[in-house]
Amino acid sequence: DAREIRRVPTCGEISIKKHYLEARCNRILVDMEGALTARDRVGIQDFVLLDSYTSESAFLDNLRKRFHENLIYTYIGTLLVSVNPYKELGIYTKKQMDIYMGVNFFELPPHIYALSDNAYRTMLMENNNHVILISGESGAGKTESSKKILQFYAVSCPRTSLLDNVRDRLLLSNPVLEAFGNAKTLKNDNSSRFGKYMDIQFDFQGEAVGGHILSYLLEKSRVVHQNHGERNFHIFYQLVEGAEDGLLRWLGLERNCQLYRYLVQGQCAKVSSISDKTDWRTVRKALSVIEISEADTEHLFGVIASVLHLGNIRFEADARGYATLNTLTSSVLVSPVQLLGVHVQVLREGLTHRKIEARAEEVLSPLTAEHAIYARDALAKAIYGRTFAWLVNKTNESLANKDSTRKTVIGLLDIYGFEVFHVNSFEQFCINYCNEKLQQLFIQLTLKSEQEEYEAEGIEWEAVPFFNNKIICDLVEEKHRGIISVLDEECLRPGEASDLTFLEKLEEKLGGHPHFVTHKLADQKTRKTLERGDFRLLHYAGEVTYCVVGFLDKNNDLLYKNIKDVSALNPSALLPCGAVFGYMLQSPGLGFLQVATQFKSSLAGLTEILMSKEPWYVRCLKPNNSKQSGCFDDVLVRHQVKYLGLMEHLRVRRAGFAYRRRFEVFLQRYKALCPDTWPHWKGKPADGVQRLVIHLGYRPDEYKMGRTKIFIRHPRTLFATEDAFEMCKHKLATRIQAKYRGYRVKGAFHRQRDACWRGMQARKERERRTWAVKVIKRFIKGFMNRNQPVCVDNAEYLTFVRQNYLIRLKENLPKNLLDKNTWLTPPPIMQEASRILHQLYVRLLVRKYVRGLSAQRKAQLQLKSLTSALFKGKKESYPQSVSKPFVGTRLEGEDGSPVRCKAPQYSVLVVKYDRNGFRPRQRQLVLTQAAAYLVEEAKIKQRVEYGSLKGWLSLTVELCVLSCSVCPQGDLVLQCDHLFELVTKLSMLANKASAIKVVQGSIRFDIHPGKEGFVDFRSGQETMVYRAKNGHLMVVSVPYCNSATINAFGGVHRPSRHIQYYNANMFTIPMSTH
Repeated sequence: DAREIRRVPTCGEISIKKHYLEARCNRILVDMEGALTARDRVGIQDFVLLDSYTSESAFLDNLRKRFHENLIYTYIGTLLVSVNPYKELGIYTKKQMDIYMGVNFFELPPHIYALSDNAYRTMLMENNNHVILISGESGAGKTESSKKILQFYAVSCPRTSLLDNVRDRLLLSNPVLEAFGNAKTLKNDNSSRFGKYMDIQFDFQGEAVGGHILSYLLEKSRVVHQNHGERNFHIFYQLVEGAEDGLLRWLGLERNCQLYRYLVQGQCAKVSSISDKTDWRTVRKALSVIEISEADTEHLFGVIASVLHLGNIRFEADARGYATLNTLTSSVLVSPVQLLGVHVQVLREGLTHRKIEARAEEVLSPLTAEHAIYARDALAKAIYGRTFAWLVNKTNESLANKDSTRKTVIGLLDIYGFEVFHVNSFEQFCINYCNEKLQQLFIQLTLKSEQEEYEAEGIEWEAVPFFNNKIICDLVEEKHRGIISVLDEECLRPGEASDLTFLEKLEEKLGGHPHFVTHKLADQKTRKTLERGDFRLLHYAGEVTYCVVGFLDKNNDLLYKNIKDVSALNPSALLPCGAVFGYMLQSPGLGFLQVATQFKSSLAGLTEILMSKEPWYVRCLKPNNSKQSGCFDDVLVRHQVKYLGLMEHLRVRRAGFAYRRRFEVFLQRYKALCPDTWPHWKGKPADGVQRLVIHLGYRPDEYKMGRTKIFIRHPRTLFATEDAFEMCKHKLATRIQAKYRGYRVKGAFHRQRDACWRGMQARKERERRTWAVKVIKRFIKGFMNRNQPVCVDNAEYLTFVRQNYLIRLKENLPKNLLDKNTWLTPPPIMQEASRILHQLYVRLLVRKYVRGLSAQRKAQLQLKSLTSALFKGKKESYPQSVSKPFVGTRLEGEDGSPVRCKAPQYSVLVVKYDRNGFRPRQRQLVLTQAAAYLVEEAKIKQRVEYGSLKGWLSLTVELCVLSCSVCPQGDLVLQCDHLFELVTKLSMLANKASAIKVVQGSIRFDIHPGKEGFVDFRSGQETMVYRAKNGHLMVVSVPYCNSATINAFGGVHRPSRHIQYYNANMFTIPMSTH
């Protein structure tokens, strides 16, 4: 079965799995580190919590446990103890930096990042200066610790382009100073051979804006002499191995370290752990970053090369025993002469003769070969020492902050630790004296900080007994009686002074001191361990035996007087060289300070600097001398623990209370142990802590409540609390797991329910879309066949068209009968239905309109309907009369009318044209139920029976001729302004609507029986009525235009003021009787 075949993992998968397991193991170790219940395996992360705090064995045992678990950092309060692991641990990544940023000091396992971050945040909060003191033996990791601190600040501080430049200079100043100040020793491949103090300056926002470096006691003797297995300073090897060929030719060097005496004395020019070529490139880049110009860089390397050339100068004795240059190495003198910019003869004379001042004269005294070698080496050391000082000054110029506002600083002191060799000389004496001073300062500051904390918290301070090493410091530095004072006196006194005379003076002045012993002063047993040229000091860290050989020469560190003349010839030929000769070539009688005194003054200045700042401590330990990872040498580590004063510091920290924490931190961690404080305490933190410790059963002598902290006296009290918390955590973990699992199951249920709901919605959506697709397809197919007869393909579409048309028609129906344009145009399929619906709707509107009419309105419309039947399409002026309602009379004041008794139905003013000359006569026409009357001034002029009317004619110009069947007086020719109204009512009363004729052109009428008359019509500019020459009645009218009014009647004859308003509305009535 294929499912049963197991695939063989690849190498890459195995490697990934291995890395995963390692990462998991490291994570487990971190978890174990955070829990005090794992202390039996990984030790305690704070030595203050050791029960046997006075036992060195317990101290070492805890240190060993942590070292073997790759936990190289341990606290003693706020002091950090670091053990060099001699391997990469992967605990210095960017991720680790982020973890420790802004975290309380004891919240995470001990780390140098925790100390760096707390120093930085305290500086910002309190706006004061701080210093981190890093000390330890050579090879213990001091330089690496200072690098880690600088790298942490480079990452954690705010970033801008300007600040990045400052950071680059701060970081790259280390490779430069390491190249010129570090060397391989027996104990360390990158040992700092000078002390360094660096100030990092921060502005008010916490941004790194500058720095300053101080150097102490460079080991210049290494330039001219190295022990077996050691090397000179790194820069010499980097220059020879890594420099460009052109630069080497200019410097007169060859790419072979074996050719230079100053580089081969230790017989280890090549070291597997050091890449001189790579380091050379780093140094070249760093020099450019810290703004040392290319010209200064070349001159700097010229000085370094001149030192190598000086080392190759050899001397031999002539016949008289005086020193002369070896014939084989005379050519070597050319290169340092060129590089230093001095005359060859002057340099030759300076190396082989000594200038002596005798009163006002100067005498050259030849040197022996031994003294010539001393002069050569002294010159080489002086050149290199002052070059190093010049380089430090240039670095400080690059790091200088141009802003004059106040800055806070964090200082880094990377200084040599206590040194004890098989043979200890002047350098070890100065280094150990420095450590004595720092130890004295360290104890004072620790006690001071402890006392200040107790007083700030209101806790009674008890004096702490400790070893005060002031007696040893006084032994070294006391005026007139101290070792340095005796050494200076011996160097300055006239006569033959030597190292042995110096030792005799020490025995004379310090003979009874309990911490000083020599071969002469020692008892019989001790004398066996001392040589005659040795003296022994009992330091705080233990006994150290010093050999006095070379003390005077190293303390003087002088050049012969005539070498000053070498610089006088060209003092500015080389920038660093000018600084060399300006300071070091002073004679003892001209205020010259010896090396020990200078170092003492520098140390006093350093002490003042440290006293003015808040201290933080890093103590570096070396686990073994063989530089092997995982190897812990108890004897070596015990020795370092002793001379670093770690037990002393622990005793000071444990003199009162072993553990102290702020109320908020203590309550946050242990609140689960008390029902009253779990899960949230809403009162003051101090009250919550008090309630918590009472519940835990603390005795009054086991703790004290300060103002902001709780102080616990014994570690066992804290351990019992921590163990109870560990047990409580299991219960809490069970509850949290149950809640979490319930939350997960509930979440899974909600997800399943949501998934079902989404599935149902998706199915509905799919169905809806399927239906929509079908509908759209049918719609498109129906649209394509819309003009075809109804069939399966277009039936649904046509139904939709009908429904859509009817819906739109419903919303857009005409509002009245006169609205004839809003009826929607129907699609072809709805033509017949639309026509029928239109008819029905019109009938509906008519029915609604008719039902809404009043009797009066109905009669009015009936008259209008009759008028329409008579004149519509026959008279041009008819459309303008439609909107004018008919009335019952057009006369005012009919009370005096002679026909009042006859019930008049209508009355109106007319103009009658008589038969004789067609003169106009104004009359009133009154219509009754039986007859029509012409009335003039209340007199009936003529009565016309309706039955006698045989017809009447209506003209285009509203002229009306009425003819009567029996009328001897002839037809009546009348003109009326309300012709349509008059004729309509007359036809209705006479019931002779068919007798009305509308005639165009001339009209004939009977003037009297047997005599005819004519009415002619023509168009003109104005309206008038007159008798023409041919005897006809001529009516001139203006051509009709579509206007709302009719032109007034005009003409030759204007019988009265009323005639001008008439519009030639004329008619003729044939009369049978008057």
